This record gives sequence, structure tokens and C-alpha cells, in this order.
Amino acid sequence: MRFRVSLMLFTLVLAGFAERAFAQRPDSAAQRPDTSLSALKKLSIEQLMNLQVTSVSRRPERLAQTASAIQVITGDAIRRSGASSLPEALRLATNLQVAQVDSRQWAISARGFNSTTANKLLVLIDGRTVYTPLFSGVFWDVQELPLADIDRIEVISGPGATLWGANAVNGVINVITKDAKDTQGLLLSGGGGSEQRGFGTVRYGAALGSTVRARIYGRGFDRASTVLPSGQDAVDDWHLWQGGFRLDWDEASVNRVTLQGDLYDGHISQPTVSDIGVSGGNVMAKWSHTISERSSLAAQLYYDRTHRHIPGTFGEDLDTYDVDVQHAARLGARHDVVWGLGYRLINDRVANSAMLAFLPPGVARQWFTGFVQDEIALVPDRVHVVLGTKIEHNDYVGFEIQPSGRVNWRLTPSGTLWAAVSRALRSPSRIDRELFAPAQPPYFLAGGPDFHSEEELAYELGYRHQRGALALSVATFYSRYHGLRSLERASPTSPLVIGNGQDGESYGAEATAQYWLTNRWHVNAGYTELRVHIWPNPGSTDTSRGASESHTPDRQFILRSSLDLPAHLGLAAAFRAIADITNQQVPAYAELNATLTWKPTPTLDLSLVGQNLLHRSHAEFGTPATRREIERGVYGLVEWRF
Repeated sequence: MRFRVSLMLFTLVLAGFAERAFAQRPDSAAQRPDTSLSALKKLSIEQLMNLQVTSVSRRPERLAQTASAIQVITGDAIRRSGASSLPEALRLATNLQVAQVDSRQWAISARGFNSTTANKLLVLIDGRTVYTPLFSGVFWDVQELPLADIDRIEVISGPGATLWGANAVNGVINVITKDAKDTQGLLLSGGGGSEQRGFGTVRYGAALGSTVRARIYGRGFDRASTVLPSGQDAVDDWHLWQGGFRLDWDEASVNRVTLQGDLYDGHISQPTVSDIGVSGGNVMAKWSHTISERSSLAAQLYYDRTHRHIPGTFGEDLDTYDVDVQHAARLGARHDVVWGLGYRLINDRVANSAMLAFLPPGVARQWFTGFVQDEIALVPDRVHVVLGTKIEHNDYVGFEIQPSGRVNWRLTPSGTLWAAVSRALRSPSRIDRELFAPAQPPYFLAGGPDFHSEEELAYELGYRHQRGALALSVATFYSRYHGLRSLERASPTSPLVIGNGQDGESYGAEATAQYWLTNRWHVNAGYTELRVHIWPNPGSTDTSRGASESHTPDRQFILRSSLDLPAHLGLAAAFRAIADITNQQVPAYAELNATLTWKPTPTLDLSLVGQNLLHRSHAEFGTPATRREIERGVYGLVEWRF
């Protein structure tokens, strides 16, 4: 209750600050409500397929013409879904495997190899890599941002290492937020319910002159605990505060500068010891310059700071510095070339415990990268070939090369065939080289001093069909993995040492369909069939066959429906059926989410959201000894723009 009161006071204080901060710079645009969502929901299938995406080629291109298994989650789809966090919004991408572990933890991957420390999926937020060198993955509990600020999320299943580098092995998630000019005026939103006990957001955007737009925001939430299989409270409730800003400066479409940043602080309950503490922040600057109609230059610099303290286990302070420069040019009539250079420095300091240790506790690591990619129009408007490679140097393994080749063939005005061959690498993390348990010898588990990058060779074949109100997409794939992580033991009395003793393969198909039944009723369906097999190499003593590396269902089916009703009402529903996770003994389950919205005025939205409606509680991830169950939840939301 105290948190909810504090949340309301925080929202009002920040709203008042925003009014005072920008009141001296009135602008007519600031008084208009944000209409981008209402405009987007009226797009036809053809218009949606013509949306510009940037994650496949690092330059704008039509969604329908990309030689990749990519899906786009629009801001309107997120709003209609009733999602309250970024991981929940990612359930809308049917080519991802998304499982909620407890109140704060998620396991998210593409094409298998899912776990709470999944390390083969690269995630970016506005170009900033969301990354921890501890396990080459993502702490999803602190990837919070106002969902109303998201323009779109581009989700690629399959390798993206040629452009994005190591760890873009099985997929790339690129979260792109709205320009400040699209979020002018004041937004107040808040609500609460059974599981989402209380939450609120305040955002204010205004013009700072004729060429500069800015916004600030603050948000907070209080989320309830999950439950144990016995029905007892798991004592993992938590709350978090976050605030941030964005400033965009445009000069006659020639120069563009963006400055943005965030700060957050949160606490997560534990049943037997003190709360987990998480905090951090980031600041990022971007500059782009149009040299001519055929050439452009872009640069990006960011600093990211994270702190995490888990009493009795470990603590971490991580500083990341990153700079990237990119140049794109059209050479002649057939070549679109993009190339770039990058540098990253991380300073990671771990507070070890008696249970486990990273040795040495503090490290500084550097990455140097360069890439080049050329899209060649063999037959203009019909056949395009894309060739490229990433060259990377890191302090663990030195130089590495990640090439790829893609072809896009427009068979008919409504049908496109594409194929790709790629090499991708998952670079070593601190867990692989520097983790020891317990903290003092004799060790039970020891990092592998010779651990090298895991390698993937991926082969993809896909087809897109779009005509009228129907859009279909099918992507098939086969990936061969070499040197997957294993646990090796030289003798019965020696410690387990982390090595590269396993190989593996994954194969399957991803199919999606979108159909406008009427101009008010939109249906989206997705089905994934997936197989992952892992085996030990000769000489390996690991007999797990990858049981600790991949916790992924063999198949999943997702069906979404969005309907505009009379009287300014809207109804959206999402049904998902997920197969069992055999090596965790997680049973198959089916669930349903539903959202009822009412827009009594152009500036006011009221929503009632039901989550996991088919069962009182169900498990999605985890072994029986540590499993949490996700409960049915209902909450209400009020959103006011003026």
C-alpha cells in the first residue's frame, strides 16, 4: 500500500516538474495527442509489409524484401496486448521462445538453447547492446522502459553476426523507441491489480526551439510474488523506479543528433536473506549526417553502468564504454555498401562469496570490430545478393571472422524466396573462463582456461507471400554447432572444468500468417517446430547431452486476434499452446490473455487486462526443485494524453 501511495506522489511530482521545465517554450505540437498508434492500427497488410526495418542490413529496407526470418512487433500491437513489461511484449513474436521463470526472471531465446543465462541471442535497445560479460546474455529484470515509447521491436530468428558481432548466433532483438517529436505533450498512465499490484508512468514532451524536441519520463511498479508448486508464496515480489530523457535535434534533414539516457533502482525479495538490489543507468549520443543522396555517415557513443547485489551469492559493478562508426554508400547502379568500425571496453568488478567466485574478481576487457556488407542487385527489383563479413578481436581468443551470404529472389509480385548461409560465434564469457566454486580450493567447478568460442554454421531457406489482406511467411533452417560448452572431469577426484566438449545441431521451421478478416478484425498466427540435439565429442566426459544448455519445447502455437468494436471499444486476445520441456519435466500448457479497451474520448484510454486466464497457476520453466508457478492475473489501466 505504501508503494502505491508513493507511486502516485512520484507521478504527480514529476508531472509538475515537467510542466515547469517546459512551460516557457510553448508549441502547438505539444498540445496535440499522440496519434501514431491510432494511425498504425489502420494500416493494411500491404502497408505493414512495406514498413522500413533496419536490423537485417543496418540500413532501411522494406520488411517484405528482407532475406531473413524477421518479425516486427508494432507499438499498437503491444498496447492492445496488455503487456506490462518488455519480456511480455516479446511473446508477440512467434519466432521466439519466451518463458516466465518467476516474478522477475525470464528465459528468452530463438531456435533453442533457452535458459535463464541464454547466451546466443543479441538484444539491443536503440542500438545499445544489453549485455553482461558474466554469461554473454541479458538480465531481463532491469530491461524496463515505458512500453508507450516503443515504436517497434524488430525480431530476427537466425544468425545476425555479420553485422552485429559475437553472440548474435540464433537471433537479434532490436527495440526501437519513438522520436521525441512523436511523444509531445503530457502522458499520465497507471493502474493495478492482482499480480501487477501497482504501476504508473508520467511522460512529458515539448519543443525546445524550431529544430529540437525533447521528452522526460518517470515510471515505477510493484509486482506480486509467484507461487511454489505447493501453493505457498515464493517471496519474490519486487519493485523498481526508473526515469529518463531523450532529446532529438534535426537540421534540415542533413544532420541529426540524439541524446538519451535512463536511471533505475529496484529491490527484489528473497525468502531467507535480504533483498536483491539492482541499480544502474546509461547515457547515449548518436549523430547521423547525410553526405549526399547516395552516401551517409553515422556514429554512436554510449556509457552503461549496472550494479547488482545478491546477498550471500555475489555482487557486480559493470561499466561499459562503446563507440561505433558506420558509413553507407550506393556505388554505381547495383551496389549498396555499408561498413563500420567499433570499440568496446568493459570494466567488471565482482564481489565474491564463499559459495562462488570469479577469479580474478576485477577485469578490463576490450573488443575491436569491423564489418562490411555489399548488397548487389543482380537483376534490379528481382534478384539481390548480400555478401558480408564481421572481423572481431577480443581479449579471450584474438581475431575471429563471421561471414555470411544471402540471396533474395522476387518470384512474382506477391512472392519472394530467400536463402542464407552464415557463420556465427558465441565468444567466451566470464563464466566460461573465470568461474570457480567454491571460492577457495579444492574446487568443485573451475573455469576453463582454454575455452574458445562456440561456432555455428547456419543454413536457411524461406518464402514470403503477400497479397491483399493475407501475408504468409515460412522459414526453414538447419544449424550445426561446434565446441558447445561442456563440463569435463580428468579423474573422479578432480574438479569439473568448463570446456568445449560438445557438438550439436538444430533444425525446424517457423510459419506465420496475418489476415484482415474485415477492416476492423485482424488475426495473426504463428507455429514453430524445433529440434535440438547435442552430443559429446570423442574424449569428452560430459554425458549430459546438453541438458544444461537447452531447455526448449519442440513446438509452439500462438494465435492472436484484434477486433475494433462499436462504441469505441476494442477486444484483443492471445492464445498460446507450448509443448513440454522434457529435460526440465515442465508439462505442456495452454494459456489465454485478453484485453478490453474503451476510448471514451480521443485522449483517454481505459483497459481491463486478463493474463493466464485458463489456469489458476502454471509452470513455464525450471526444474521441479526450484520451479515457480505463474498465477492468473487481472489489472486495470488508465492512460490519459493531453
